[in-house]
Amino acid sequence: MKSALGASIHAAARAKELGYIDGKTVYVTATVCEEFCDGENLKHLYQELAFRPDYCIICEPSSNVITLGHKGKAQTRITTHGVAAHGSAPEKGINAVYEMVEIIRRIDELNKCLHREQGSHGTVVLSNISSVSASLNAVPSQCSVYLDRRLALGETVDQVRNEMDKLIEGKDAVWEVGTLHRTTWKGKELTYEPMHNPWMILNDHALTQALARAYASVYQEEPTNFDFWDFGTNAITPVAMGVPTIGFGPGDYKLAHMRDEKCAVDQIIEAYLVYSQLIHEL
Repeated sequence: MKSALGASIHAAARAKELGYIDGKTVYVTATVCEEFCDGENLKHLYQELAFRPDYCIICEPSSNVITLGHKGKAQTRITTHGVAAHGSAPEKGINAVYEMVEIIRRIDELNKCLHREQGSHGTVVLSNISSVSASLNAVPSQCSVYLDRRLALGETVDQVRNEMDKLIEGKDAVWEVGTLHRTTWKGKELTYEPMHNPWMILNDHALTQALARAYASVYQEEPTNFDFWDFGTNAITPVAMGVPTIGFGPGDYKLAHMRDEKCAVDQIIEAYLVYSQLIHEL
């Protein structure tokens, strides 16, 4: 992301020098907490500045391939309830962890059902588990799991709600949206509701065509393929507002968060040129 940020900052400066932003306003944004709260701080930025952009370019790594959308996300929490008892007399209680065992099997089966050998597909993973008990000598009275459900095109959060209902069917359990609470480095409190449908901009949309022209101007050839991210980005905020949004950025997203993450300098320079040309095209 540092590579894309540098490319976009310099692209805006170049566009200004070349007169590409006459009559336009260009914002280069670098909002924090995206890893935990997709789009939340971008939402705050739009609110504080009281504006709605005409277009939004997401600069996440795409190896400088035009990227038309990304998967949706639904994060949920399932909690089972038991009855506490002393560890020496477990028969007097109901173990909430044991109550969760069958639900965990169902989660695994759901993920297998979602899998397809070819093409994009949804996934679900149990990413956290915890239990509550009076002590290490007691039967747990509560157990919770956190699920990360990714939605492919054609899937919806309503579908996920139905899946959650089936996961807890017949069990003393409840599920809820896995709302996250975070605090920014400046002390801003964030509340994030991670329930988002997938999105994709059309190939013939004006923004897609403008980016394709900018790409062709830099590479001296038309783009031959487009990509679709299998993760979430800040795009959820402008997309929810109805703002045309598209992706393009230097770097390989498969290297994200790795110790040796890197980005080719040539890609950064090319992205810088594409961004500035896109400002001209719009």
